[in-house]
Amino acid sequence: MKTKAELTSEYILEIAAPIFNKNGYAATSMRDITEATSLTKGAIYGNFKNKEELAIAAFKFTVKSLMKDISKHLELSNSPIQKLFLISDFYRNYYQYSKKKGGCPVLNIGVDANNQNSLLLKKVKEVIEKIQDQVATIIENGIEAGEISTNVNAMQYAKRLDTMIQGAIFMTYTMDDEHYMKDTMNQIDQMIHNELKI
Repeated sequence: MKTKAELTSEYILEIAAPIFNKNGYAATSMRDITEATSLTKGAIYGNFKNKEELAIAAFKFTVKSLMKDISKHLELSNSPIQKLFLISDFYRNYYQYSKKKGGCPVLNIGVDANNQNSLLLKKVKEVIEKIQDQVATIIENGIEAGEISTNVNAMQYAKRLDTMIQGAIFMTYTMDDEHYMKDTMNQIDQMIHNELKI
């Protein structure tokens, strides 16, 4: 059973996370948060010592939700090569999915924090590295299972896939056109077929 303080913190994060994600760290004021949550500054500062701590917690909250949904989608298959196709499958519909969260947290907060907040940027880099490590592990498992070519550099491909996905997210949001996302996912599928799959 969660305490009242834990429930309040969770409530604040549920409301604040999309606001930080959409507006960025600098453009989000504590007044935005108090108005959206209908809580006083004192109530918010009783749970988070300052705006920076709240922004980092909000970013982690959004990313945790995203990673949970990706992991759930990857459970549709035990095959490493199929898991790679499931990654592109998940991101094919990412535009509509991420809009509900105020946009893509890795892209939004990464770009915003790059010039505003080094601690927040550090958290974004950690998430990117974690995502790339997980994709590299799937590729390594595929090599061990005999589904993926032994000539493949797992981390190099993990970084390439992630770069293509993040680039597609940027273009999709900038141009408000899902074609960028869907076309890039088709390209990734071809790359998996032609360069990775045995």
